[in-house]
Amino acid sequence: MTGKLRISGLPEFDITEHLKSEEDIATYLTLVIEEGDAAELAHALGLAARARGMSEVARAAGLTREALYKALRPNARPRFDTINRVCGALGVRLEARPLHG
Repeated sequence: MTGKLRISGLPEFDITEHLKSEEDIATYLTLVIEEGDAAELAHALGLAARARGMSEVARAAGLTREALYKALRPNARPRFDTINRVCGALGVRLEARPLHG
């Protein structure tokens, strides 16, 4: 018989360790977008930016590092322009698809 599993004994999960390519980031963001929570999208973009390097993403998006952190903190509501610029810096884009079909 095995002993009880304790949550405190489990390793920490860090999604940023799994966001290695543009495809990984696109898949992750698509899943978050499907949930329909704008604040969670901002948070997910922040995690993807952290995986890529906040300074690099900020520079590519034309933002300061501080502005990027502020825009993508949990529960933030960044403007669409900011989201679009960050997506471009991450090498992904948002796109619309038909709901049915």
